[in-house]
Amino acid sequence: MLIRMFKMRTIIIWLVCIVVLMSLIITDLLVSRSINENSVNNEEAKALTVARIVAQSNIVQSGLEEENVEQVQVYANEVRQSAEVLFVVVMDMNRIRYSHPNSELVGLPFEGGDEDAVFQREEYSSISEGALTTSLRSFTPVINNDGEQIGAVAVGISIEHIQQIINQNHRNVIIGSLIGLLFGLIGALFIANYIKKTLYGLEPPHIAKMLEERNTMLQSVHEGIIAVDREGRITLVNKSAQKMFKKAGLPNNPIGMEVMSYLPMTGLDRVLKSGEMELGEEITINEISLIVNRVPLIVDNKVIGAISTLRDKTEVKEIAQQLSGVKLYVDALRAQSHEVKNNLHVILGMIRIGAYDQLKTFIHELVNHKDHEIGQVAEIQDAVLSGFLLGKLSYAKECGVNLTIRSTKKIPIAKSDDQIHELITILGNLINNSIEAVETSTFKRVEVILKLNENRLTVEVKDTGSGIKTEDLEEIFEKGFSTKGEGRGYGLALVKASIDNLNGNLTIDTFEGTGTTIIVEVPYEIKENFHD
Repeated sequence: MLIRMFKMRTIIIWLVCIVVLMSLIITDLLVSRSINENSVNNEEAKALTVARIVAQSNIVQSGLEEENVEQVQVYANEVRQSAEVLFVVVMDMNRIRYSHPNSELVGLPFEGGDEDAVFQREEYSSISEGALTTSLRSFTPVINNDGEQIGAVAVGISIEHIQQIINQNHRNVIIGSLIGLLFGLIGALFIANYIKKTLYGLEPPHIAKMLEERNTMLQSVHEGIIAVDREGRITLVNKSAQKMFKKAGLPNNPIGMEVMSYLPMTGLDRVLKSGEMELGEEITINEISLIVNRVPLIVDNKVIGAISTLRDKTEVKEIAQQLSGVKLYVDALRAQSHEVKNNLHVILGMIRIGAYDQLKTFIHELVNHKDHEIGQVAEIQDAVLSGFLLGKLSYAKECGVNLTIRSTKKIPIAKSDDQIHELITILGNLINNSIEAVETSTFKRVEVILKLNENRLTVEVKDTGSGIKTEDLEEIFEKGFSTKGEGRGYGLALVKASIDNLNGNLTIDTFEGTGTTIIVEVPYEIKENFHD
């Protein structure tokens, strides 16, 4: 479109100027018409007033009765000059002039043809051409003291003079309109600059494009997004959030609704009041678990709203499972590759020095050791869990810790992958903590025992470390609490969360200087149609 070729400031200036100009033109037309009518009416009223004054003058009345033309002429000319009119004509009942600006016309009949009605005692005005020029003429009868009409008075004002008055008034209107247009232009510049500053110098096409891009981005984000204004009314719900709400059985199209009536557990009302962000909280909407982040929207140090991102916890757990599995296998492969590399160096060294008998013995011991490690997890049927524990055996060996794993009976494959994920989180963090706990101990031993009794799995992790201080027992499961320095304190918090997710329980048996035993008991559902 042609309008897009111009900047917003130019459009605003032109728009304001056109509006002001059109308003002034219309006003000018209406005012000019009114002024023209008023000017004619004023001049007409002036002429009638002068005519009445002359008609009521004793000089005029006596002059007509006594036929004293000179007396009337002198008086009429004085009135004409004082009133600044074109003529003041006094005539008798025979229409003979007793006065006129041109003294040569005194004594001659009145000209114009519009004087008949005044001799019928009427008072009126008309426009006609007389001896001088076309003029506005006002007539009034002259009545003596006896109530008889003895003559008439005609007062004329030049049409040219009236037009000059109209033109002068019109010029004043035009000047006023131009001044109004100037102020309109100044106001347009001010408004345009103010709007441009408010919009950070952006043009409407740029704003529209940015809005479209931002809206597209918000709608295409995988996380659900819900935003509210300062009054707590919902202003934005993207497509992902709508799907989540639909899945939870909530009404569609909540825009404009109070967030507390639509989604009371969202917590955005707290953020609006406190102005503080809340991250990583879990909420449940009709049995659907979501991970929620809440952030206030602050402009000029004022909270103008709040925004919340929602993520399905199931998806988060799936991602965590993938990441945990990859990390565990990487750790296991790294530990085992490091062990294999060391063994290969030993074998190569023995070959170089020709110690073949010792080499044979070393290889037999190595094979027996691997058989022993595999034997420790042989009762665990789940490949992910057993592979994970094999990796921990290699990791413990690297750390110089004697880790033993045993199971009182076979542990079948779990019904749900979620159970294995939570067990890996529990075992991984407990074993790592125990390995770290025995680093400074004389006897570096860690023992893991798995017991399956019907549908309950019990995991015991024992170490010979220094134990846990009594005053720390109440805080060790708090996120961020650690006695090992900054950036720690998340392992046991994850353990506690996983146990809670499985509806399990945990027991700690510890004494300072004698080691720690942690017992975890969780439900364990076996996979259907599983055959040993």
